[in-house]
Amino acid sequence: MNGFSRRNFIKFCGGASAISVYGCTTPKKGSSGVKVVVIGGGFGGATLAKYIKLVDATIHVTLVERNSVFYTCPGSNNVIAGISDIKSLSWNYDTLKRKYGVEVVRDEAIDIDPVQKTVRLKNSPALKYDRLVVASGIDFRWDAIEGYDQKASTLVPHAWKAGEQTQLLRSQLEAMPAGGVVMILAPANPFRCPPGPYERASLMAYYLKNHNPRSKIIILDAKTKFSKQALFMKGWEDLYPGMIEWVSWASEGDVERIGVKSRTVFTEFGVHKADVLNVIPPQKAGFIAERVGLTDQSGWCPVDQNTFESTLVPDIYVIGDACIATPMPKSGFSANAQAKICALAIVNTIYGKSSGTASLINTCYSYLNPDYAISVSAVYGYSSQDRKLTTRSSGVTPMDANRSMEAKYARGWYRNIMSDTFL
Repeated sequence: MNGFSRRNFIKFCGGASAISVYGCTTPKKGSSGVKVVVIGGGFGGATLAKYIKLVDATIHVTLVERNSVFYTCPGSNNVIAGISDIKSLSWNYDTLKRKYGVEVVRDEAIDIDPVQKTVRLKNSPALKYDRLVVASGIDFRWDAIEGYDQKASTLVPHAWKAGEQTQLLRSQLEAMPAGGVVMILAPANPFRCPPGPYERASLMAYYLKNHNPRSKIIILDAKTKFSKQALFMKGWEDLYPGMIEWVSWASEGDVERIGVKSRTVFTEFGVHKADVLNVIPPQKAGFIAERVGLTDQSGWCPVDQNTFESTLVPDIYVIGDACIATPMPKSGFSANAQAKICALAIVNTIYGKSSGTASLINTCYSYLNPDYAISVSAVYGYSSQDRKLTTRSSGVTPMDANRSMEAKYARGWYRNIMSDTFL
């Protein structure tokens, strides 16, 4: 996707939306001086900033991101398992600035005034916008499990935002005593990366099989089923027989509290002690989305699923993990795909054109060891009649597929999506 041209972007998006932009060489009111502000520089925010500039370089795009480096969650389980290092997950914003002319402000958005159309920053002057995109990702529901809060995560990591937490869980796995127990608490839906906890268990098992073979991994799950379940369980049986145990809360009872210092999980029907405890808390949209009133009672942001404009606040768009885009999962690929649709929708509004009908894709790869991967893919389309996205087709890795080839595809997918997002 390097050097992806404006013409190719329009061909990629297809449909009436693309034609409406491509047919206009002069905006209705002139795009020069139009300001688009993007909050959050992950898969969604970075992709959107880049693609708006690809469609119309005269639009002023400002990306607000508090970190100088973005660490991807895809690949972070490989770091925990010692297959790769944290540097392999790091991406910066230099190319977006130099090649595409995106203004990158390293700061944190702390408030939004949708009437005056301004974004207040923690350490910099406020930014004016004509269109605002919130790609704030997730925050955790720190009050959901008694005994587990943000401070507790420095002892019992969640590692669901890549970086320091990834390295902390890695170091704890390395230091675990011989024959020890790893326990992973997996949350109820919806949450970021539905197959993630099970890939994590798989790659932890890969590490432990080679370095601590008498150990065990227990997944204590708030769900009664999970993504790619049959494929994961077949892989566990073949690769790590007897090492990984999946337990649904339906049989164990709800988790009532966490003893952080003792790494103990107290459920309705029992007590479980772990040597390494990984708690993945329930989640919600990032702080700024909640503060400005973009979230509903679910904690996530309802949007027009054809354009990703908020249904609660006009001229603000929400993409990625923070938005409600069911049936699309909360994933990096989903955010990347939504960003392209949203970018075109925003440009259409600037040109005074209506949007066509959205079509999106998502693929999630999961490793069970460095040479064994599985995947799930789906195509989504917007139904004008139902006013929502629907699944047009979907599929998972066949049981008899070559898992080594899937691992090669997974590595290629990561290279391509990161190039499409940041390069």
